[in-house]
Amino acid sequence: PWGDEAFTKAKEENKPVFLSIGYSTCHWCHVMAHESFEDDEVARYLNDHFISIKVDKEERPDVDSIYMSVCQKLTGSGGWPLTIIMFPDQKPFFAGTYFPKQAKYYTPGLLDLLETVIDKWNNNREGLLHSSESITEALKREYEEQVEGKISQDIIKKAIKSLSQNFESKYGGFGSAPKFPTPHNLLFLLRIAHQDKNKDALKMVEKTLESMYLGGIFDHIGYGFSRYSTDSKWLVPHFEKMLYDNALLVMTYAETYQLTKKPLYKEIAEMTLEYVARELTSEAGGFYCAQDADSEGVEGKYYVFTPDEIIGILGKEDGNYFNEYYGITQDGNFEGESITNRLHVNSEELISQNPLENDRISRLRKQIYEYQLHRTKLHKDDKILTSWNALMIVAYAKAYRILQREEYLEAATKAELFIREQLSRSDRLFVHFREGESKGIGHIDDYAFYVWALLELYEATLDISYLERGIHFLEIMLELFFDESEGGFYLYAKDSEALIHRPKEIYDGAIPSGNSVASYVLLKVGAFTGNARMLQTAEKQLAYIAGRVEDYPSAYCFSMMAFLLMIYPTKELICVAENTADIKEFQDYLSKKYQPNVTVLLKTVENKTRLETVAEYTSSYVSKDMKTTFYLCENHTCLAPFHSILELEEHL
Repeated sequence: PWGDEAFTKAKEENKPVFLSIGYSTCHWCHVMAHESFEDDEVARYLNDHFISIKVDKEERPDVDSIYMSVCQKLTGSGGWPLTIIMFPDQKPFFAGTYFPKQAKYYTPGLLDLLETVIDKWNNNREGLLHSSESITEALKREYEEQVEGKISQDIIKKAIKSLSQNFESKYGGFGSAPKFPTPHNLLFLLRIAHQDKNKDALKMVEKTLESMYLGGIFDHIGYGFSRYSTDSKWLVPHFEKMLYDNALLVMTYAETYQLTKKPLYKEIAEMTLEYVARELTSEAGGFYCAQDADSEGVEGKYYVFTPDEIIGILGKEDGNYFNEYYGITQDGNFEGESITNRLHVNSEELISQNPLENDRISRLRKQIYEYQLHRTKLHKDDKILTSWNALMIVAYAKAYRILQREEYLEAATKAELFIREQLSRSDRLFVHFREGESKGIGHIDDYAFYVWALLELYEATLDISYLERGIHFLEIMLELFFDESEGGFYLYAKDSEALIHRPKEIYDGAIPSGNSVASYVLLKVGAFTGNARMLQTAEKQLAYIAGRVEDYPSAYCFSMMAFLLMIYPTKELICVAENTADIKEFQDYLSKKYQPNVTVLLKTVENKTRLETVAEYTSSYVSKDMKTTFYLCENHTCLAPFHSILELEEHL
């Protein structure tokens, strides 16, 4: 494992360090492990000449981030497995990804590579040392460059234009194959559709969400979304299912339903949450990381079928019906077999179909799912990560707020309790939990995502304790990670293990960056509390981001959501409630309204003192005429207080 013992041993034995970074459900990580690390000849050479370290990128995102940057700088690309060779002081001189044991096609063989490295280690170490110093300095320089950033609407317009130009109109999504869901792009466009009345933005969102459901990236038998599609029409996925993708997609489908009221988005969100509850939820309430792409060493084996196989289970009449419904054919669509899909259904037919599954297909699908479970097994990565669990809590909290299903709130609160009890201690967060043990010192993603989860739980429940805890952890996050002089949040805390570099990541890749979410929650807490310091810090943070994203802002769409809160008009709504019936009516009203630019606070007799402590300005807000009273402010101007939901509807 990564640690002092390995690097001390490398120093004492005068050996280079061979570092392999991967993760549990990574197909090519498994391939390289079987081909090379479990091979006697390769193992012997590594043991004789190197100190070998294995890192799970999900357990050590700080280590992964630094050396992935190295790989991208040296090779122009990156991915997993990530292969790094370095000096005992952690400074790298070689980076790559997958290597077979022996050379194949255009890929060098691992044994040849290792022999070349040892030859240079013994005969030209000065050259390797020069390379490692150059790489390390280049890494540091990239983050030390000061870029003056301007917070303006232009950056928003530029992001919209770029997304429009990259939008693929036939099947949705952005760019060509492989296609990734990137839900934060869609969440940003959804806000633009609402706030600018931009119909084109909404079309991009809806086309993408519908096409993803129709394709094979959505599992039509067991539900849930795979990580990405290898083709342009979302048919053939890379079959692993990640918790974070499903969390972010639930948020997107639920919000799109709230805005459009189209039932299919609601149903897809519910299907995905059914998958998470069934396959990725521990008994204690935490959420597991992922399910593998491979079964019995074959990618996708768990998910594909032949028509005869289906008929053998369901009988001829039902089997033929099922095959036609899900596009299972003799020719197949993946290595001679079929991935279930509904691409033969057009969008108009899909939208009018309510529900998405009729009684007959639902009954047959469940039979096939039971058969699938016993036909072959899927490996599950049963780590419970703080950051990804926080994303899933956000998804469940949003789903509860919009769909008002109690089991969603139960799942969200149970998972949050799991973080409190198992993944935090003395106001510090751990990275992950597995087999009864919590490990790793929390990074910016853990803190920023957890604060976001707590704020969403507050918005879903209006329970002041979640807002208080969110503010508390935001203060801790600022203390541990924020660069007071230049802005930006460092990836790892000021008292964590010092690595060769302390980066600030802002790119929104498969998941939003910690810096993006930190910007968003700073503005949300500023709006909730009226705290000038929070708002000033948010402004400094967004200025830092603006200077680094203006060339290609569409790659930072979660940051763009934060810019919207800073630039566009926002509203603050305070409900001073006199009774629980009025609170319920208020929450029912809010569930139906898509209002991402509205901040809601609830004041009651019970929480009055606590609310006034976190949001001092609410002390002057009282109920009028002994009735539940609403106060609505926009652009630093407040309306006269009023009593009815009808009047609230008019103002919003």
